[in-house]
Amino acid sequence: MTDERLADAVPQALPATAYPVPLTLLNRERAILQFNRRVLAQAQREDVPLLERLRYLTIVSSNIDEFFEVRVADIIEATNLPGSGVSRSDLAAVAAAAHELIDEQYALFNEVLMPALQEQGIVVINHAERDEAQRQWVRRFFEQQVRPLLVPMVLDPSHPFPLVANKSLNFIARLGGHDAFGRANAIAIVKVPRALPRLIRLPDELCAGRQGFVQLTSVIRAHLGELFPGREVESFSQFRVTRDSDLEVDDDDVTNLRQALRSGLTTRNFGRAIRLEVVRTCPEALYRFLLEQFGLPEVALYKVNGPVNLVRLNQLIDQADADALRFPAFEPAWPLRRLPRDRSIFEQLRAGDVLLHHPFESFEPVVQFLREAVDDPEVLAIKQTIYRTGSQSVLMDLLIEAARRGKEVMVVVELKARFDEEANINWAERLEAVGAQVVYGVVGLKTHAKLLLVTRREGARLRRYAHLSTGNYNPRTARLYTDMGFLSADPGLTADADAVFLQLASQTKARSPNQLVAAPFALHRRMLRHIAEVAAAARAARPARIVAKVNALTDPALIDALVAAGAAGASIDLIVRGACLLRPGVAGYSDNIRVRSIVGRFLEHSRVLYFRWGESEDDEALYLTSADWMSRNMFRRIEVAWPVRDRALRQRVIDEGLVPYLHDERDAWVLDGEGRYRRVGGAGPGAQQALMRRYG
Repeated sequence: MTDERLADAVPQALPATAYPVPLTLLNRERAILQFNRRVLAQAQREDVPLLERLRYLTIVSSNIDEFFEVRVADIIEATNLPGSGVSRSDLAAVAAAAHELIDEQYALFNEVLMPALQEQGIVVINHAERDEAQRQWVRRFFEQQVRPLLVPMVLDPSHPFPLVANKSLNFIARLGGHDAFGRANAIAIVKVPRALPRLIRLPDELCAGRQGFVQLTSVIRAHLGELFPGREVESFSQFRVTRDSDLEVDDDDVTNLRQALRSGLTTRNFGRAIRLEVVRTCPEALYRFLLEQFGLPEVALYKVNGPVNLVRLNQLIDQADADALRFPAFEPAWPLRRLPRDRSIFEQLRAGDVLLHHPFESFEPVVQFLREAVDDPEVLAIKQTIYRTGSQSVLMDLLIEAARRGKEVMVVVELKARFDEEANINWAERLEAVGAQVVYGVVGLKTHAKLLLVTRREGARLRRYAHLSTGNYNPRTARLYTDMGFLSADPGLTADADAVFLQLASQTKARSPNQLVAAPFALHRRMLRHIAEVAAAARAARPARIVAKVNALTDPALIDALVAAGAAGASIDLIVRGACLLRPGVAGYSDNIRVRSIVGRFLEHSRVLYFRWGESEDDEALYLTSADWMSRNMFRRIEVAWPVRDRALRQRVIDEGLVPYLHDERDAWVLDGEGRYRRVGGAGPGAQQALMRRYG
């Protein structure tokens, strides 16, 4: 049974672009910055609630921080490696694009969002705007809450420039006069503890019917001179340095990965400096002094028109009393028809597979599945992979309880999940303390697959139940990211899942799987095979269709195969949220390929792959997967993809995971052959809005 809805769901393409031979890939760093431009565009949309627009602005700042911590750090390293193909001009081009994006971000913050919030009675009041009562309150706050935690340091040979942590807030000041010992040491540094709130709400009685806030930087700035009694603060600036934050651990030379990472975490905040941020008014002498201290060229300097860390403005979003300025509340639905609350989930899975679509449907059934396994005396073993679960996790608490009750618990904890290393190390130690078997996957490969397997005794036999997902075991992000989860008691699928766990623990060669397709072994080849089948069908004038929804498309071999299939006549639609290096719509090459990106209320995270290469039901395949179409996912990670074979579930995946996104006009952007994105900008509902209505 071929699916005509996908056969007919072909969005309007951009006009074909002529491009010289050969067809080169788009630049990856530019593609990442382009994605952040699309996120920034959400902050510019007047149909988005005002506080949510500010939230998108903070998301861009957080993304840019990570871009410098990881991608720019890698580029800098590559420029120093002979034969890397990366030059200083490449680095300069990335810096220029980043400068432009950051300037646009601050312009939006100052010229649009802050005035709009002020019109709504939400104001951030600087020192010059504060009346006497407000100044007195701020002074008391400074004296009681801030000053006791500040340790100003005047630099001299016995007080050298201090270690400044990654992304921490600091002040630099030039002082006049002499210190208590008669010396004219001029430069002082004030490090601001992370424990201090970056935004403080003023008492309502001081704000005349408005909601008033002050920034911590404004509080310190107003009283900076009091930190240096007897001296004059001649000039000053807040500053922040971004550092290389990729943990460098050589798996081959480490006997205990957990201990090595724990040690690395202590020094991560003090890696190589990558970027220096100062306020726009920072005197040249001060920023040049800082550049020298951090060993940075001037291209790494970013003068910003506002606070050096816009991410911390999420505190304003959280503290403001203005529900009308946020997205309407949306509560994910429990799928009562498919999973009645009064029946065992195991019993229901014996009747058939269950698909969950988050965040439109609740993540709670996954939690309940594990809770039922913990409470059921017939459950003998539980196995689970952990990539990003957070520092607080009901799922981890349940696994710990299962081990305490004597069940066999195996947890594959990915210790090298970037920026989640510490939380994962802590969970690993807690699990081991109660007797769970904790393994860290395979040396040199990250375990990115999302698998939960339960083995239950049923009479004289053992039966397995599994949950597989495109997203992480994190109930919080399950309310913010779109993902698909799959609950099944299918013997073939669950046996494959068990084989993955066995291989991760024993590192022995796995048997040939029944249904699962795993990376780094077969997933890349399977994708190339399906694309080739579609290309052959197109050449034979048979139906030939590909629709792939992924977070990124950067693998050159997959891109080449897609271009070849499109040139053969296959109709190809790619829904790529983030970086896409394929040039669509290029005359003679990729005329039949369309690329769109959806940026909406939720972060698009599900990966859905559809291939059709003929007329019959045997000539198409539909997969859900944890893997993006990136070389790292195909060759340097443990990933899984699994086919959806049940007709009703296949139709639901297509109807919810693909078709709405192909017709989305509200949140969709279309990519052209030069790497430019154009927002479709239609009046109809977007895919996410349509799905919320379906489940709301």
